[in-house]
Amino acid sequence: MKLIAVCLFAACCYSLASAIITNGPDTTYQRKKLEEVLRQLYDVKEIMQHNEKMLSTPPENIEDCCCLSALQCFKANMEVHFNTTERNQKKLLKSLKSHLTMRGLNFCNSESQMSTCQTCDSHPQVTVQVFLNRLESLIQRGITKLSMK
Repeated sequence: MKLIAVCLFAACCYSLASAIITNGPDTTYQRKKLEEVLRQLYDVKEIMQHNEKMLSTPPENIEDCCCLSALQCFKANMEVHFNTTERNQKKLLKSLKSHLTMRGLNFCNSESQMSTCQTCDSHPQVTVQVFLNRLESLIQRGITKLSMK
């Protein structure tokens, strides 16, 4: 009986270790962080659904190398225009600043390509709802890309 339990335990450990080696532990943590960001974003969307502010927002079809630049734009707008003392908004902003979030959205293979991204102020002004929907699209894109690795 003990031998069977030990064998089962060893098999579980092996399958867990092989999953981590295949996907890389960092990729798994990045994906989990982006999923956490998405949950927090849904909470903020619920609170902000009637807000009429206009914010500079990156387009939905942003190039891979501009995803980090877009993330910086989303964070900067949140710091200025959102109530970051409100619990859900504060948690979302903190998660967006996480190194795991930033690495999870870094799809660019070369640093030189980031210089071609638009500045935050050059993006068109849209409503808070569109702003949050585009942030959601960016996060979902990151989750999808990390899931394919």
